[in-house]
Amino acid sequence: MAPVYREDAPPSRIGWELPPFYWPFERHLIHPKAAELEERAIAWIDAFDLYPDATERAWGLASRSADLVSRIVPYGDVEPMLLFAQWCYWAFAADDWQDSGTAAARTASVVDQGARVIRTLEAPGSALLPPGPRTAVLDDLVARTRAMLTPFQLRRFTEGVQEWVLGAASQAAHAERGVMPSLNDFAATRSAIGGTRFLLTWCEAANGIEVPAEVLYSAPVQALTDAAGFIVACDNDLFSYNKDDHHEPLEQNLLNVLAREHGGTPAASLHAASALRDRAVTLFVRLSEQLARDADEHLGRYLVSLQHWIAGDTEYHDRAPRYASPRNRNALPVEGASYGITWSDTPSDPSAEPLPVPALAWWWQQLDDAAP
Repeated sequence: MAPVYREDAPPSRIGWELPPFYWPFERHLIHPKAAELEERAIAWIDAFDLYPDATERAWGLASRSADLVSRIVPYGDVEPMLLFAQWCYWAFAADDWQDSGTAAARTASVVDQGARVIRTLEAPGSALLPPGPRTAVLDDLVARTRAMLTPFQLRRFTEGVQEWVLGAASQAAHAERGVMPSLNDFAATRSAIGGTRFLLTWCEAANGIEVPAEVLYSAPVQALTDAAGFIVACDNDLFSYNKDDHHEPLEQNLLNVLAREHGGTPAASLHAASALRDRAVTLFVRLSEQLARDADEHLGRYLVSLQHWIAGDTEYHDRAPRYASPRNRNALPVEGASYGITWSDTPSDPSAEPLPVPALAWWWQQLDDAAP
């Protein structure tokens, strides 16, 4: 089924057909217990009364977080995956609640609420959040997370939440000032805004991956991780554009940033966005192959996990009602709606040169054949 929107909905600025997605690795994977994960996650949501009414519940479930987790972790252990999916439902809800706030208070609200959530994760029982379903859900997530993750994983997850909050605060500050960021400013924080390390901690935990800190935090592995997060964020911006195009001022989306940068329109920026994304994929391929040559078992599995994350996230976005039947054009989500994406085995931009984005240039510097 094609994307769905009511007859009187405003026209899309970019249309409903997305460019082919270049991806030379395995795709079309999904965990065999995806249906069980979704059923259990929804039962948990309903037990806490997370959403205030049936309409909000429908749109909350339209995020299809269990499907997301099942696609990006196609071979993982079920219990960490369940907790991961529940965190994602909470994160989508938190993102939507934050978006509903007033622009004048938004930056302060992001920082204030983010600091409270982070401290709740670090020190449960700090009593920093008001009583209610949202706090009860968070307390449950925190307690179970602290029981499940190792101390190192918990520290990484906490850092991932901190990074996500900082990225969201930066985005809110631009919105509050009424400024569309430059491409370089946008690229510098886009992976953080997408919650890269918030998500990857759970991918590692569910897959039983334990990369030593001195390897995981080495510059080449961090560059690859950031590149993966940026690719996922680019894809998210394409799928979410029509969901957010009613906002004034325009959302800080890759297409809007490129339109500002080049003086064109968001629709005219689709090709440039695809080319930028594909050159990041080319870098990801080269750096992955370089790291794989000397990788032990756990680093090798981490590299594959990043591949699963990117492909699974793209296929998830293609099918999630949150994106394919967006709320600004539908009273309720429509099951079965899909963008009907196509894949490509070759990049739309074949260049292997670094992107002309200074904030990202360090990725290419991690290649063995990088110029001195």
